[in-house]
Amino acid sequence: MNDAAIPALKAAAWTGVGVSRAHESAALHVLGQATYTDDIPEVQGTLHAALGLSSKAHANISAIDLDAVRASVGVVAVLTVADIPGTNDCGPIIHDDPILADGLVMYVGQPIFIVVADTHDHARRAARLGQVTYEELPAILTPQAARAAQSYVLPPMRLARGDYQAAFDKAPRSVKGELYVGGQEQFYLEGQISYAIPKEDKGMLVLCSTQHPSEMQHVVAHALGLHSHNIVVECRRMGGGFGGKESQSALWAAASAIAASRLKRPVKLRADRDDDMLVTGKRHCFHYEYEVGYDDDGRIVAAKVDMVTRAGYSADLSGPVATRAVCHFDNTYYLSDVDIRAACGKTNTQSNTAFRGFGGPQGAIAIEYVIDEIARELGRDALDIRRLNFYGREERNVTPYGQVVVDNVIHALSAELEETSEYRTRRAAINAFNATSPVLKKGLALTPVKFGIAFNVTHLNQAGALVHVYVDGSIIVNHGGTEMGQGINTKVMQVVAHELGVDIVNVRATATDTSKVSNTSATAASTGADLNGKAAQDAARQIRERLADYAVKLYGGEAADVVFAGDTVFVNGHEVAFPVLVQKAYLARVQLWSDGFYATPGLHWDPKTMNGRPFSYYAYGAAVAEVVVDTLTGEWKLLRADALYDAGKSLNPAIDIGQVEGAFIQGMGWLTTEELWWNPAGKLMTHAPSTYKIPGVSDCPEDFRVRLFDNRNVEDSIHRSKAVGEPPLLLPFSVFFAIRDAVSSVGGHKVQPPLNAPATSEEILKSICAVEAALKAA
Repeated sequence: MNDAAIPALKAAAWTGVGVSRAHESAALHVLGQATYTDDIPEVQGTLHAALGLSSKAHANISAIDLDAVRASVGVVAVLTVADIPGTNDCGPIIHDDPILADGLVMYVGQPIFIVVADTHDHARRAARLGQVTYEELPAILTPQAARAAQSYVLPPMRLARGDYQAAFDKAPRSVKGELYVGGQEQFYLEGQISYAIPKEDKGMLVLCSTQHPSEMQHVVAHALGLHSHNIVVECRRMGGGFGGKESQSALWAAASAIAASRLKRPVKLRADRDDDMLVTGKRHCFHYEYEVGYDDDGRIVAAKVDMVTRAGYSADLSGPVATRAVCHFDNTYYLSDVDIRAACGKTNTQSNTAFRGFGGPQGAIAIEYVIDEIARELGRDALDIRRLNFYGREERNVTPYGQVVVDNVIHALSAELEETSEYRTRRAAINAFNATSPVLKKGLALTPVKFGIAFNVTHLNQAGALVHVYVDGSIIVNHGGTEMGQGINTKVMQVVAHELGVDIVNVRATATDTSKVSNTSATAASTGADLNGKAAQDAARQIRERLADYAVKLYGGEAADVVFAGDTVFVNGHEVAFPVLVQKAYLARVQLWSDGFYATPGLHWDPKTMNGRPFSYYAYGAAVAEVVVDTLTGEWKLLRADALYDAGKSLNPAIDIGQVEGAFIQGMGWLTTEELWWNPAGKLMTHAPSTYKIPGVSDCPEDFRVRLFDNRNVEDSIHRSKAVGEPPLLLPFSVFFAIRDAVSSVGGHKVQPPLNAPATSEEILKSICAVEAALKAA
């Protein structure tokens, strides 16, 4: 090998992406030095706010006496709807969501007034002293009651393909029934918080824990009656979001800004956990009525489902959530003739909102429930029925909404998982165990995932970024995505480092700031790294091309042949340290910063016909879960979980595997332990860690095997990677159906166990009793 070839080999072997890197804030997290909104040093004169909340689910306010609040220790001011200088609304799409109640309360926990005091504790204590007189009105609390009353926040939607009724009438077999799947509290570690600081000339700086800084900017501007350029919203990081800080951080941002504007002093509004859970919306619960026709082999020939959600008192994001549920009812299965309906029930409860998966999990679990029933009716393994109904590669590959599935890897992925998890061997062993174990019963299930990646609303699929290269060769990147622990900053830094050929330690990501990158979309829909990574790549590429053009002026050669790798620039046989070239370029007045932009191509959607190409691509996955259930108590334990996830050509395998693991446990919590319960008066009773059960360390399986599927995105995503935020949340469907499989074994798999989610121990015991009763009746 000649000496000239060595640099080229060194450059070719170097990469900034596709390698595992620690989270950019990992050391700060461990040391307790990562700055969250409540950690920001308070400006002199800072006041603290708390919200006075409704105690009725649905009522007219006939009188408010706030004298005791005003007289309470440390109180500086008490504000009501009359003190809002602009628009009393924080709804993200439809303007039906008041910041403060105006004569009418629509759920227990709705804010009525704002207390501002010298300390957080004084504000909270004073907020409890308000005397409100109500004229109560009838309240609707469940999605079923909303449907019965035809009470909706939006018109119901429907997606139809083929002739469902004709296909159903011809089907040799059919299954029909109902299913209820509960909601879920986001339970981010850091609660809702906003810190508003007045600036000169009607300016307002809002430091906010939010997934959507631009939306917060718009809401605050409208609430204050100002233009967007008066408002700057900044978010360095969140202690978790999971969708709960996409639209619903708006109330907190608006309330703190209204108080700060009125008093001309900084105001911090930090919700305690109970208030946070009482005020904010959750994952939408769903009630389903389904009717499906299938042939003697188990292939579905006609499918009808009617879904109704608990939207809450306002629309919030319920429309897009229901749309995504409709578009994910098919999951990995080809459905030729369908009638899919969804309605957003208006209830006198918290206005439900985004949650990791955004309706996709709620849509897909219904068809999985149906397939589970078909398999039991036919006496077949559910995996065989699933595989029979998979989308094809060249035929049977068009979704009900008209999008062609061009990268269907579910056949290979599920086959690989079936083999590596020893599914068939374990199935036989479980059957043998159950035959001799009268009390403890084991269950096993393998469930697949197909999840569409993009915002339902096409125009949201855009992003911007700024990249600055300083004279010493160090780099700053600012983008419109927000860091909530998922590693978006780490991935974007890797993309920039790769593009400029430098080590990631030379790149820094700054706080998301509406004065730097404007009109950003929420960090949601699993698009954060896709969109912002592409925008940052675009900005970095422009700088690299300028530097390459300048390098050939100094050293000769062609700009297209210049290589940036390993903190070195390889140009026409020369090796120049990146900082050296940057310094020379600065002296030559070469622009060392650039903006970048990206808009996902090829997307279109007609909301009227519910047809189009709403997704850029699909992410796939599958999981196997093995559980053991105590049939006397309904208690259960996850013994082993195997997950295989398609992250495409992963930008950072360590972060992606961590996201799969976290999503699996979070989704398992939704389907098994996390029960939301409202009392008959409409008050959420599970509003604290003492009454709401998220999974703990002891709930994780001792044997937890997570791998990434070897794949490369067919679409031109960032370095051919795939999103990893939301799709893995569907993997623990396997846990739910493994529990149902264990319950089914009580009846020798001859009876359909009626099991709703969350499958709490009480729900499991109820299902076991139903199976035993059916056996006796037979």
